Amino acid sequence: MTKSVRWEEFDKILVIQRLRDLVSRWWNIQINFTDEKGLIRGVPEGKFFNPTNMICKMITQDDRGFTGCRGTAQQTTVETMNSKSAKISRCHAGFSALSVPIRIGNKYMGCVFADGFVHESTAAAQREAIAAYLRVNFPDSVAEHQKHVDSLTVLSKKELQYLTELVNLVVAEILLVQRDLSTEKQKVERLHKELEQRYNFDRMVGRSAPMQDLYQVLERVCESDATILIQGENGTGKELIARAIHYNSARQNNSFVVVNCGAFNDNLLESELFGHVKGSFTGAVKDRKGLFEEADQGTLFLDEIGDTSVAMQVKMLRVLQEGTYTPVGSTQQQRGNVRILAATNKDLATMVRKNEFREDLYYRLNVINVTVPALRERREDITLLIDHFLQHNAGKTKEAVKIIAKDCMEKLLNHDWPGNVRELENEIERLCVLSGRDNEIAAAFLSPRIKDTLPDKFSDYRVHGKLKDALEELERRMIEDGLERTRWNKSRLARELGISRAGLIMKVDKYGLEKRSG
Repeated sequence: MTKSVRWEEFDKILVIQRLRDLVSRWWNIQINFTDEKGLIRGVPEGKFFNPTNMICKMITQDDRGFTGCRGTAQQTTVETMNSKSAKISRCHAGFSALSVPIRIGNKYMGCVFADGFVHESTAAAQREAIAAYLRVNFPDSVAEHQKHVDSLTVLSKKELQYLTELVNLVVAEILLVQRDLSTEKQKVERLHKELEQRYNFDRMVGRSAPMQDLYQVLERVCESDATILIQGENGTGKELIARAIHYNSARQNNSFVVVNCGAFNDNLLESELFGHVKGSFTGAVKDRKGLFEEADQGTLFLDEIGDTSVAMQVKMLRVLQEGTYTPVGSTQQQRGNVRILAATNKDLATMVRKNEFREDLYYRLNVINVTVPALRERREDITLLIDHFLQHNAGKTKEAVKIIAKDCMEKLLNHDWPGNVRELENEIERLCVLSGRDNEIAAAFLSPRIKDTLPDKFSDYRVHGKLKDALEELERRMIEDGLERTRWNKSRLARELGISRAGLIMKVDKYGLEKRSG
């Protein structure tokens, strides 16, 4: 299991970067991690971490200091290995070190440690020990060293508790990285099977709360013949929803016919929908059936219905109300038994108020309204969709299923996806092509719009003022963001944050974050 630990990836994780930066800014303390043997990891071979205070910097630049500091990491780790909680120890130079073990199951994998400070209760003795170490090992500049000793960071008991909380957050993030990939894959496959068995909606993928709400609506409307208006942004899968409705209805054994209303002018769209007779216009060399006739006993999906002209809307309304239509150039009315599904990415209600869309047609189409959530509103489905598209790509190329590197996955999860599922699908296909024979897809292959424009909700955290206020502000913002992301599922958010549900409820009440009605 140790060989599977990817220490070099941890420095790329944004949460760890932020926490390291925060600790460095507040206390001039560095955070690093060791493997189970006590060797400092996450740095190039033969190099050491970049210390923040001047004394540690001087020691690590000296050959003797490097050996000693690595020994300190071993000592700290050995003391921590049999402990399940944080532990305080001393390095060879006299600094305090806080270490928290990294455990997967019952197996010790290493520790995260923060060092380069002195503790308030033993500050005088530690300063003297550090000064004595410097006098012995660096006798040429005692006066200069004493200035650094006098300015060392001194942590109170309360500040040490805050530091412990932050180090525990780093450990929690590392454990997320190290989750067993095979277990996750089995979990995803199981969830896919559950969704298939329960919903059987073609290739629809999603387990988020907005998608669960959508599934419930679809279950109720499939057996009906009612007209349905499907609304949603481009790329959300409106046609997929329409197909799911058709193939789970009593009409599933008959035709499902699609027409993009925005792709034709009025004359061509009328001919496309209702057909025409020979000689009705130039190029009409024979009779042609329209899509309404082709969809008889089945379903006709009118995509981009908001792009039709008012004149065309009148003719569509007649079909919806009376079930009859007249082919272009004919005088004979025809009747069809067709279920109508329509979709648009436009706000038809606003268009009605502006007289851009007929009100009577709007209400005739909007018997049942189905709204498809944007991908940014169901972010927890992104990993499922990525897995689905990776599996699909592997099936096409007959190659092994690729995996997404941690830093690449973080950027994918944080992108706003204005193109929604279609944009994500195209991006995964692009990544699979550009990564070539690499089994793991790195962030370097991402499109610039995703790689270079990562949103940072916590980029403006405070680094001035009272520490307690800054930490509470960060905590409040993390909880508020988590509540919105999980749709106020407190049990799930508590698990994500690593606290009890009761503890989360107390914090929600403390910060006044209860969901407001209306």
